[in-house]
Amino acid sequence: MNYKILGKSSLKVSPLMFGGNVFGWTLNEQQSFRMLDQFVDAGFNFIDTADTYSSWIEGNKGGESEKIIGNWLKSKGNRENIIIATKLGGEMERPDQKGLSAAYIVNAVEASLTRLKSDYIDLYQAHYDDLETPQEETLEAFDKLVKAGKVRYIGASNLSADRLKSSLDLSEKQHFSSYVSLQPLYNLYDRSKFETEYEAIVKKEDIGVLSYYSLASGFLSGKYRNEGDLTKSSRGMGVKKYLNDRGFKILKALDQVAEKHQATPATIALAWLLHKPTITSPVVSATNESQMDELIIATQTSLSKEDMELLDQESAF
Repeated sequence: MNYKILGKSSLKVSPLMFGGNVFGWTLNEQQSFRMLDQFVDAGFNFIDTADTYSSWIEGNKGGESEKIIGNWLKSKGNRENIIIATKLGGEMERPDQKGLSAAYIVNAVEASLTRLKSDYIDLYQAHYDDLETPQEETLEAFDKLVKAGKVRYIGASNLSADRLKSSLDLSEKQHFSSYVSLQPLYNLYDRSKFETEYEAIVKKEDIGVLSYYSLASGFLSGKYRNEGDLTKSSRGMGVKKYLNDRGFKILKALDQVAEKHQATPATIALAWLLHKPTITSPVVSATNESQMDELIIATQTSLSKEDMELLDQESAF
């Protein structure tokens, strides 16, 4: 397994990060345990979740994913071997699960630690920005958590490039703990925002990148090729926006490279991300063993210069 150092941290993470949004949503606890076992048995050690997962499901309150992960960690007794990343400050799911005020951060971290059955969080991430709270208040609160040993490192997700840069500058000026990672939308289809707004910053500041929607909600798996395919899963309607000329060009290129490597489009789409030097660990999910196998194979797939050029060219924005 080719582990990587996450940005300026000391965290040694696997090349893929398991996205825990499926825990308590499309997977129950027993199924989640099975996927986590397969993930870790393959040598991976990096798990992502959030305090809002999965509050969008009727009857859920948020925190279901963290609870499942906590129960799994307790059952395995492997906490020291696993890198746990969670997030706070959700956007719309629940009014009491949003924002980055110091008061909310203090309460949110304790709730997450309880659900995770852990004394510390390896990577604590700001899920969405909070324009109503001064950045200094947020960063000072995070810094206190790090100094108290409740959080090892902090990261950001869904911050604008300008706000990310100003946060980094403020942390340096005030000697606060600084964001070591960014979790942005990035995949073979959704390239423009990361490459034009964030990439130069993460290179300059040595920020680890944990790209989410790595398979564009499943579109890059090749499972959805027309509107009739959208009913194949509960996430299908989120794929409709990709069914256009550019999306079909990307699928054609994926099919071509996949055939060459005797692999699936999903494996090739992930391998493309893994070959991007600024990407540390793409966030991925699996709901069954065959999907997990595709993820594992992606880390073992070596794309040629010609493969990368074809995929880059056909997905150009």
